[in-house]
Amino acid sequence: MKIYIGSDHAGFTLKEQVKLHLAHLNAELTDVGTFSEESMDYPDVAHPVANAVLDGKADYGILLCGSANGVAISANKHVGIRAALCWLPEIAVLARAHNNANILCLPARFLNNETALNIVDEFLNTAFEGGRHEKRVAKINC
Repeated sequence: MKIYIGSDHAGFTLKEQVKLHLAHLNAELTDVGTFSEESMDYPDVAHPVANAVLDGKADYGILLCGSANGVAISANKHVGIRAALCWLPEIAVLARAHNNANILCLPARFLNNETALNIVDEFLNTAFEGGRHEKRVAKINC
């Protein structure tokens, strides 16, 4: 599984924990930054992750920022991206199963490590159900 990951300064510490977790799952991981807690602009990581998913370089993307709103809004500007802000494992399951989300957005300021890693696991291990959800997902792009 190929995953691109990125965060702003507020998501940096949690991103490092997610990376360690993904290494144990033998995921092929590409980190697009940021690489410190120094202030930076979240679109600078959201757009490269979204492009990697669209270009087929990544199966999934993971983005983190303080609230996850900034990275989700930025990534969702790309036609074909379905970036889902998830704060509970159950939300991640629904994002994948019903919305075929291809980027997971985590609100780093509101999650502990255990919950975040459970969300990541649920997102990556849940398949899109298709069926009645396919026509709804097809209507997302403008």
